[in-house]
Amino acid sequence: MAGGAMAGGEDSLRALLRAANALLQQRRYHAALAVIKGFRNGAVYGAKIRAPHALVMTFLFKSGSFREKLKSIAQATYAHSRNLAYFVFTYKGLLAAQSQLQGKKIPFHSFLAACIGGWLVFGDNNPINSQIIMYLLSRILFGLSRLAVQKGYIPQPRQDPFPLLAALVWGTVLWLFEYHRDTLQPSLQSSMTYLYEDSEVWHDVSDFLIYNKRTDSK
Repeated sequence: MAGGAMAGGEDSLRALLRAANALLQQRRYHAALAVIKGFRNGAVYGAKIRAPHALVMTFLFKSGSFREKLKSIAQATYAHSRNLAYFVFTYKGLLAAQSQLQGKKIPFHSFLAACIGGWLVFGDNNPINSQIIMYLLSRILFGLSRLAVQKGYIPQPRQDPFPLLAALVWGTVLWLFEYHRDTLQPSLQSSMTYLYEDSEVWHDVSDFLIYNKRTDSK
């Protein structure tokens, strides 16, 4: 009796999987299914990116109990995963809707859909969204610079401009850190404090080579 029930359950599961696979092969549902998979990929990718970053930054720079640190990591990972999933869902949904309405896909569709998604999902000024926007901004500036060269708007540099860019970026960020620190993002401030200020203080070998700061009251 039990064996027959299990066999019947397995048959039902196989039938359900066959029906699901048949549905996934239907071209007329492709746009809607792509929106759903985009949501899934956004959630997974956001978790993969944020979890290790939050783990390292939390245990390096944040104080609190072990439980509080784990909670902070979980919250940051959830926020990044959720926002990226919502954005991909919104972007692909709006993209599909515009293509359906106009009967074709044009470049402006991508820009408009992403603008709306960015406003709705990433418009809240919080640490997670701020990091994502700054990450994208740096890539955009590089991409627009390359596009300007490709289109002929600016001449192809005779020499690699990267050394000059590296010099200006580091010169600017250290100047801001030393004299206008409050303008920098908190996580960058923490990193630079660890590198450039904490290295000015020590008492003995323990906090000179082994630890960054002494944990006792000597």
